[in-house]
Amino acid sequence: MEALRPVPRTLLRDRAYTAIRDAIVAGDIEPGAVVRDAEFAERLGLSRAPVREAFARLVDEGLLESKPQSYTRVTPVVAAEVRDAAAVVGAMHELVTRVAVPRLRDSDLDEMRVSNVRFAGAVQAGDVDEALRADDDLHDVLVRVAGNRAAAATVARYTPLIRRLERRRFGEGGSCRSAGLHERLIEACAAGDTDAAVRVTADIWRTLSDLADADATD
Repeated sequence: MEALRPVPRTLLRDRAYTAIRDAIVAGDIEPGAVVRDAEFAERLGLSRAPVREAFARLVDEGLLESKPQSYTRVTPVVAAEVRDAAAVVGAMHELVTRVAVPRLRDSDLDEMRVSNVRFAGAVQAGDVDEALRADDDLHDVLVRVAGNRAAAATVARYTPLIRRLERRRFGEGGSCRSAGLHERLIEACAAGDTDAAVRVTADIWRTLSDLADADATD
């Protein structure tokens, strides 16, 4: 748990949530590990109250599970849950893509291209953290331009469940087909072809469902 560091004393609940969530997604806190508010409060340099609130949010989002008066622990990576999350997140990305494509500016497209270059380079270098950051940055352009707060909140809530499995697959030397799909997405967006962009978006998220299916058969 070396990745956990004290955080500034502003927006304490949200910062505690982000720090703990990221440590779970990164695998620094392994599935099945019991977490205690007092321990995490000390590690993060916080009181126990914001850590408890962060725990409650993470339970709600499926990264922690809790039995009252007994334990709070990190949930296992369950392929069926990842598949369900990928279906929901994929549907939201299709929605925002349909709305965003007609609104995209040249600067937005340039931002997507830069993110994809970063993504491809990180995948080639085996840099999991940078690959996932670049992937998020690319898709976040469409989420931001669409301006649908409900879709953005849904994506933010369920993407961490998917990322845990992606990180594990990267760590096991798994391949990634998304760089080419990203390029097709950007080309469709640049051409203003909304239907094509939505189809490619569906293909991208279908690969994540396939990843979950493969995990279930391992």
